[in-house]
Amino acid sequence: MNQFRIEPLTSSAKISAALSDILVEVVANGGSVSFMHPLPRESASRFWEGSLAAAERGERIVLGAFDGDTLVGTVTLLLDLPPNQPHRAEIAKMMTRLSHRHRGVATALLDMAERLAIARGRTLLVLDTAVEDGASALYERMGFMLAGIIPDYALKPHGGLTGTMIYWKRLADDQSAAS
Repeated sequence: MNQFRIEPLTSSAKISAALSDILVEVVANGGSVSFMHPLPRESASRFWEGSLAAAERGERIVLGAFDGDTLVGTVTLLLDLPPNQPHRAEIAKMMTRLSHRHRGVATALLDMAERLAIARGRTLLVLDTAVEDGASALYERMGFMLAGIIPDYALKPHGGLTGTMIYWKRLADDQSAAS
């Protein structure tokens, strides 16, 4: 069913360049992923070099979605959390190239991120997405629950404030929440 190859990314000039292209494209088109437009390519490259270095240290997993040999999407699973939160992980930087949106790329990336979180003993995932033009429909379709909305949380890439929606998803039913 899934036509995309999903795999953890490792640092290389080709991967860093492809990730930077995606980040610049997403920000230019209004994607709220912590950066402002115009995003200099050098800034995007620095971000991904740091992120891939953190992945090499085991602090996160940067996943890539490939259509043939072309990187068309990415998501990051953040694993390096405080000592009192070894049971959870965070989803960050979900991005898909405009040419590949609404084709199942983000769903495949999120599915793989969940499986990798479970394999690492994580039972809870959290994430946030912009109120305006965010991916709330995707996350809700994938079983994430809305915890709440924080108004005026961040600037949109082209200016103006947007709120953020905080989501969570329990990955295992064998753990009960503390009372």
